[in-house]
Amino acid sequence: MAESKRDYYEVLGVSKDADDATLKKAYRQVAKKYHPDMNPGDAEAEKKFKEASEAYAILSDPDKRRQYDQFGHAAFESGAGGGGFGGFDFSGADFSDIFGDIFGDLFGGGRRGRASQGPMKGMNIRKSVRITFEEAVFGCEKELDMVLKDPCSKCSGTGAKPGTSPETCPKCGGKGQVVYTQQSFFGMVQNVQTCPDCGGTGKIIRDKCPDCGGTGYTSNRKKIAVTIPAGIDNGQSVRIREKGEPGVNGGPRGDLLVEVVVSRHPIFQRQDMHIFSTVPISFAQAALGADIRVKTVDGEVLYTVKPATKTDTKVRLKGKGVPSVRNSQVRGDHYVTLVIQTPEHLSSEAKEALKRFDELSGNTLNTASKEKETKTGKKKKGFMDKMKEAFDD
Repeated sequence: MAESKRDYYEVLGVSKDADDATLKKAYRQVAKKYHPDMNPGDAEAEKKFKEASEAYAILSDPDKRRQYDQFGHAAFESGAGGGGFGGFDFSGADFSDIFGDIFGDLFGGGRRGRASQGPMKGMNIRKSVRITFEEAVFGCEKELDMVLKDPCSKCSGTGAKPGTSPETCPKCGGKGQVVYTQQSFFGMVQNVQTCPDCGGTGKIIRDKCPDCGGTGYTSNRKKIAVTIPAGIDNGQSVRIREKGEPGVNGGPRGDLLVEVVVSRHPIFQRQDMHIFSTVPISFAQAALGADIRVKTVDGEVLYTVKPATKTDTKVRLKGKGVPSVRNSQVRGDHYVTLVIQTPEHLSSEAKEALKRFDELSGNTLNTASKEKETKTGKKKKGFMDKMKEAFDD
């Protein structure tokens, strides 16, 4: 039984009203993903590549697309037997511009993969620095010990031994690119690739500089000062301009990106610009009200607990949170949760005082047990009376 074909629009992942540009873009993505050269030995990928190519060949042709929309796959079954994949005729399908891009991406050439001999910015460098909770709130200065590349002073960054110069690459003729012709499913395709001999520079160094070994750069250990702004959060980065890798062909240096790792605090927790903490208070302070000291990032502050405060009451200390990283004059708030703490160790005097307090509050601590003792006593007395009466008789 023949295997049923998928809908061509579904194969390319487009709607039935897709225009030519949408079809071409969709096919380019699918063909690049499943191209046999990108998936060597993968039969399933090759099958999907052929399926996509067949779908594009039909939908990119107005007449064939009209037939397919009307009759589906049956419109082409009777004419099967021509060239192409699986007996399908690909004549008339224009793949030239698409495969020029695809093969260029696959093999380093094409319009997007061409080597550039103009000035290029150097690569960025990433580092991390650990700071405390308070340093994140108020900002700080840190110093990084790093190894950075600098243009070689002996050869002035050319990489060639003093007295000599780089030569034009014979393989690419100084262009930095070479053209390859490759047999594809659709015939011969030309693609452009970065020259493997000169790495795209167009120059070959015969006599290398003894100091830099022909690289044009030397590595030096340096100390880099980093200013951590107030209000920075865990995982955020500070960018230091032109402290990364050197540029190419006179281009600017890359940047240094310093990721900040904030240590956990034993008391405070942070959420955006706000700080949260928990403060224990006694029952007397909660019932009668009292002045307590609350720890904040600015130091201890005095807060007045209102009488009859319940446990888990949340209070706000305005402006005691984290400054905005964009404007240090704007700060969040500090939210404090008041939790009534039950004492674990009481003296006999304290226990008696609590019992007296309980009675004055209209409660009795041992009401249930006293009632039980009273009932039990009555039962025992009645039983003993009966026994005494029995012996007396």
